[in-house]
Amino acid sequence: MSFLFSRVNPIQTMADGTIKQINPFSGTEVWTVPGRGHRPLDHPARDTLPITPGERENYCAFCSARLDETPPEKARVIRHGENDFEIVEKPSFAEIDGTEAEFRRVSNLFEIVSYAYWQANYGFEMNAAQRSWMQQYQSDPRGIDHILRMVKTKRQAAGLDPELPSQILVKEAESFFGGGHDLIIGRRHFSDHAHDHTGLASAGSLSVVEHRAFIQFTIHTMQDLYSNNRYTPYVAVFQNWLKPAGASFDHLHKQLVSIDERGLAAENEVAKLRQNPNMYNEWAVNYAAMRNLVIAENEHAICFAGFGHRYPTLEVYSKSPTPEPWLQTPAEVASMSDLIHACHAAVGPHVPSNEEWHHKPIDLDIPMPWRVMIKWRVSTLAGFEGGTKVYLNTLSPWDVRDRVVSSMFQLRDSNSISSDIRIATECTIERNSLKYNRLLPL
Repeated sequence: MSFLFSRVNPIQTMADGTIKQINPFSGTEVWTVPGRGHRPLDHPARDTLPITPGERENYCAFCSARLDETPPEKARVIRHGENDFEIVEKPSFAEIDGTEAEFRRVSNLFEIVSYAYWQANYGFEMNAAQRSWMQQYQSDPRGIDHILRMVKTKRQAAGLDPELPSQILVKEAESFFGGGHDLIIGRRHFSDHAHDHTGLASAGSLSVVEHRAFIQFTIHTMQDLYSNNRYTPYVAVFQNWLKPAGASFDHLHKQLVSIDERGLAAENEVAKLRQNPNMYNEWAVNYAAMRNLVIAENEHAICFAGFGHRYPTLEVYSKSPTPEPWLQTPAEVASMSDLIHACHAAVGPHVPSNEEWHHKPIDLDIPMPWRVMIKWRVSTLAGFEGGTKVYLNTLSPWDVRDRVVSSMFQLRDSNSISSDIRIATECTIERNSLKYNRLLPL
């Protein structure tokens, strides 16, 4: 199947039932072989020990009773009522002690793109507000003790000598205040109704309003990372859920990384977009609708079973004419949040997954829609894939659709996901529903 042909018809079903797919954006080739998709997706945790008193808040380094095991908080979200959430920037120790954080933003102790990288390659320095906050934090005995312990922990984990003069350790701590790799950490390790260690608090176990606050806080952090570093053309946003998907802890968190290039795959996608500005409608949403792969939609977003991915994938696209997530209206962001939340709830907390955000790079001159891929890490790449670059996906797009649609109906009936979501045949599926393309009528 040629790449040119894949743009017209990315999915081909063979006589024996083998489904061959090519991703129209990346060119990735995927086969689904009959009979391999009936295995269970989830692998419940083997640790079924009861949750003991204190473990709900003290199970891992991300838990709320162990705040001193993560770097200083850049911001936190506190809750004032059922639907009222507030972002508190650079909270003081009094604010940390006096409030409960639903979500916390901290620097990643082990950065992918480090603060030292930006300094060495671009002469980057933190801005005045960040430096003032750092100096204020260090002036408090509790603060200086905290950052020294964090730097020593980081050095020890890297196999470096942690016992250096304090002034050197303090200098290394600048990354906690001016770095560009942040975590957004949820409050819960276990869900409120969990009785044993299998009851992990996933994105799908949040309430609808909690998940909206989670997404909005992530967008706020993305915008802040862009504004703090003029050398950043792109902020990568992702969520690794469970250790098989790359998570350090089985505790809900997102990651945001400022990077100094878009990456080859993104550059290739941009080149295709210049040739066909409507490709996200034509090759994604419109095509998914023609093949009956749409799972759900609401006023400002749509979800379908993806094709041409190494792993079973759910794709959620914003319909908004505004490409930048931080410039979208609260209603538009809420629509995206509700569909992402429903996707996570539908698969449950025991399926490893990666949530990948894609949005228009800040320096790009043409629009592209905000979109989120949720990939189920339910298979292991092996010799066949490495040798042929043809990937075996155990579930076809229609298998994915059927599993999720059935679950979403049940979740909506139990008020576990937004009641505004239209599912399967309820969807209106407007042609060219993504309004990012300025050549289309609004």
